[in-house]
Amino acid sequence: MNTILLIGGSILILISVLVSKISDRYGIPALLLFLMIGMLAGSDGPGGLYFDDPALAQSIGLIAMILIMFSGGLDTKWKDVRLVLKEGLLLSTLGVLTTALVVGLFTHLFMGFTFLQGMLLGSIISSTDAAAVFSILRSKNIRLKNPLKPLLELESGSNDPMAIFLTIGLIQLIEKPNLTFFNLLGLFLTQMLVGALIGFCMGHAMLFIINRIHLGYEGLYPVLTLSLMFLTFGIADRLQGSGYLAVYLAGIVLVKHDFIHKRSLLRFHDGLAWLMQIAMFLTLGLLVFPSQLMPVSGMGLLVALCLMLVARPISIFVGLLPSRLGWREKVFVSWVGLRGAVPIILATFPLLAGVQQAQLFFNVVFFVVLTSVLLQGTSIPLAARWLNVEAPPLPVEEKSAEYAPDSPMSRLNSEVKELTIPAGSAAAGKAIVELNLHGGVLVILVMRGDEFLIPNGSTRLQGGDTLLLLADKKAFLETQAKFSPAI
Repeated sequence: MNTILLIGGSILILISVLVSKISDRYGIPALLLFLMIGMLAGSDGPGGLYFDDPALAQSIGLIAMILIMFSGGLDTKWKDVRLVLKEGLLLSTLGVLTTALVVGLFTHLFMGFTFLQGMLLGSIISSTDAAAVFSILRSKNIRLKNPLKPLLELESGSNDPMAIFLTIGLIQLIEKPNLTFFNLLGLFLTQMLVGALIGFCMGHAMLFIINRIHLGYEGLYPVLTLSLMFLTFGIADRLQGSGYLAVYLAGIVLVKHDFIHKRSLLRFHDGLAWLMQIAMFLTLGLLVFPSQLMPVSGMGLLVALCLMLVARPISIFVGLLPSRLGWREKVFVSWVGLRGAVPIILATFPLLAGVQQAQLFFNVVFFVVLTSVLLQGTSIPLAARWLNVEAPPLPVEEKSAEYAPDSPMSRLNSEVKELTIPAGSAAAGKAIVELNLHGGVLVILVMRGDEFLIPNGSTRLQGGDTLLLLADKKAFLETQAKFSPAI
């Protein structure tokens, strides 16, 4: 049985990886393909795998979200995001709340739900998945005008904690009528502030530990970052903070600085995030019963249209009132609010809590996600062209590393130079990564007595070491000054 499960799971993951080529070529969101594979493999599909365990699906989804949000933080470029920090935070808080309110009012007035039930449904479908948007834009070779890309990145990365908080809070309000929205307000402020503080502190702690621990094996560094990531989540959660916000912010803080094996660690977490996305979508695809979607298709389509055409635009225009973005950019942001796996995971919360209409909520949410991906996802390139928010494509130039008198290699300003670290230099005893060397400096070799060391970021320098550097004249002079005994 274990062998069968391993073979079946590996085949599903392999198929998911292979069909991602379809996403790259035709611009179909990868998450839709992964969900479809799970549905085809499930009990209502030709695969016939029976899976009806919301608790297990939720556990897989929540762990996957931790890993995906940390990777999302590592992929976030702070220098771009800080320009849209105010707008992004407004969309991830006020925008999410506005979406939940509008959907809640719509379902209460026209579908017979109570207002709290409608708000719960709106909260579940309030978070967005920008990764799907960017995969489509990348496959179609479409670049967005600034600051649309960092704004979408920041919104999607930071709105999940708000959606999770609202979902859990509204379940509590439904189950405990004596609670009020004012009770939730204090809890919200606590979760966000504690989560942000823990994320900021742990991001700096991660940087210090990674650069100072000096592990003997490079393969242990991914294990170290994983343990620190889960520790960040655990500390924040234990202190009543948002663990998801904490790990996302910790990733942003960490990636701002140089650390040992940075490139390989970023690749590791990116690959792990993809594995988690595939596992999460496959599990959610297995969990749904397609035969149960048709009876709710009418309701699901109305909720999806309300979300896409009313709730999302209102939330964007309200959240971006202080922004200088033009109406075209705001309309585009409104349209590209794709829903992903997070709403489906959140839809398992009412199921496990035993909330009335929970199964209906789950099926409606799944239908809304599929509709959002199909309608919005496939029309994003067209919307970008119609609204004129495309940036000019980057010029493509052929570059060759072959040396020739008129080649780019012949115009390099850098030279190979030697630099000896004098006794008493502040650089002595420090790792290379701690020196914050000029970006135009590359340490090629360290000569220590009769030894020749091939350096990496963790190599500690000693007084009397001679470094072989590749640097231009200006960068070499700056490095020479940094190594002087007076510093």
